[in-house]
Amino acid sequence: MHHSTRITTDSPDGERARPGPGRNLPPLLAGAATAAVGTGLLLALTDSSSPLRGPLTLLFLLAAPAAAVAAWLRGLDPFGRVLASLAGAVVLDMLVAQTMLALHRWSVPGGIVAVTVVSSLVLLLVPLRRPRGRAARRQGV
Repeated sequence: MHHSTRITTDSPDGERARPGPGRNLPPLLAGAATAAVGTGLLLALTDSSSPLRGPLTLLFLLAAPAAAVAAWLRGLDPFGRVLASLAGAVVLDMLVAQTMLALHRWSVPGGIVAVTVVSSLVLLLVPLRRPRGRAARRQGV
C-alpha cells in the first residue's frame, strides 16, 4: 500500500507561495548586512588600512544603534520604524561623540566601543519594558 504525503505551500489567504530563488532573499540580505557590520567593527578596532574600513565602520555606526532603537519600536509600521531607527541611531552617535568630546576622551576606537556598549545596553533593556497589549489593558494601564 502506497501512501503519498503532499506538502502544500498555500498561504492562509489561499495564495500559493512563490517557489524559486527569491523566497530566501530577506534572510540572505540580513546575514550579509550582519557580516558587513561585523567586518566594519573589526576593521575599525584593529586599525586596518583596508579601503573598506571607512564605509563599513560608518555602516556599523548606523546599524548597531538603529537595530537597538528598532527593537523598542515594535508598534510602528515598517517604513516608520526604519526611519525612526535611523534617526535614533544618528542621535545616539552624536550624543556619544558630544559626551566624549566634552570629557576630553575622544578617540575613534573609544567612540566605537562606546556606541557598541550603549547600543547593547539599549537592546538588553527591551525585555524589561512594561508589557503593552491585552494584559496591560486588562490591568487598566
